[in-house]
Amino acid sequence: MIDIWNIVDIALFAAMLRMATPLVLAAIGGVFTERAGVINIGLEGMMMLGAFWGVATSHWTGSPWLGMIVGMIVGGLAALVHAFLSIKYNANQIVSALGINILALGLTPYLSAMIWGSRGASAAVTGLPRWEIPLIRDIPVLSEFLGPHSPTVFLMVIIVIAAHLILFKTRWGLHIRATGEFTKAAATAGVNIQRTRYICVVISGVLAGLAGVHLALGHLAMFSWGMTGGRGFIALAVMIFGNWRPYRAIAAGLLFGFVDALQIRLQGIGVPVQFPQMLPYLITIAVLAGVMGRARPPSDIGKPYD
Repeated sequence: MIDIWNIVDIALFAAMLRMATPLVLAAIGGVFTERAGVINIGLEGMMMLGAFWGVATSHWTGSPWLGMIVGMIVGGLAALVHAFLSIKYNANQIVSALGINILALGLTPYLSAMIWGSRGASAAVTGLPRWEIPLIRDIPVLSEFLGPHSPTVFLMVIIVIAAHLILFKTRWGLHIRATGEFTKAAATAGVNIQRTRYICVVISGVLAGLAGVHLALGHLAMFSWGMTGGRGFIALAVMIFGNWRPYRAIAAGLLFGFVDALQIRLQGIGVPVQFPQMLPYLITIAVLAGVMGRARPPSDIGKPYD
């Protein structure tokens, strides 16, 4: 019989925070782009590209911080391609974003083979350091939960707070929400629709690239093919479950992060590996089935504007 107290402990909740970070970062990116009326299912590919180029930059320069910056830039550039096709030329937004995913899936193992001689994984590189909060370092339980963590974990919390303030407390945030809710009315009020959408889509790519950097440099200190493991799509579920709101997205991300951490723990105590690995995806399906009828996306999402 499995002892529940050997599974659920403070280390599991610390792992939950680490696992939730890439989901929340990508979900916040999805909130920005879909609040502006553009669908972006390419978060998975942008995460993978950000992870790869972050590791490659750390490999060449020895600086994980530079790798983090490059990973975010590459994610933003991939999103800019999606924005250019879907906003400038009114391409189908699903097809455009799916192309980013396919590109990342094929390009990263090819480049990995060129750089490290292996399509499956890179060599180990210098990862991001682990940070602790000074005032909490000596508190027994809280210190184990809040540290040491990668800087991307703490950055995630700051980004959630900033995203909420931008979207709901600023004039530009009102423009973003109006662009996705009633595009023609926003344009009549003087909002530059195309510029707003371009910026929001690029923000989504930058945050997805940062999510990939967390996986590659903040968690493993290497790149492996398919390391995102569908997290870009799970982030979309987190965004929907959070009803396109940053604070709710972090709560949903913590739920999915807990399930992800739990499935790793279950594998370590002898539970057949196939069942725990299904858990995050089963929860995703269950959550989407439960909230799709109640969640209300922005009214003009996915609609091109001329």
